[in-house]
Amino acid sequence: MAVPKRRHSHSRTHQRRAHDALTPPSLSVCSECGEPKQPHRLCGNCGTYKGRTVYSLDADVE
Repeated sequence: MAVPKRRHSHSRTHQRRAHDALTPPSLSVCSECGEPKQPHRLCGNCGTYKGRTVYSLDADVE
């Protein structure tokens, strides 16, 4: 099994980890209700996707 011969410096470790940061999800605006939503996903406010209703929020769920 490979084992490092020398210790990596703090600078080199931080350079390696420079790309590990998380980015916030991008947001777009729903064309029906105007609420922010993630692109290519169903709107959680009105239940539409690409101009058509996928589910109705008025239906009774029992």
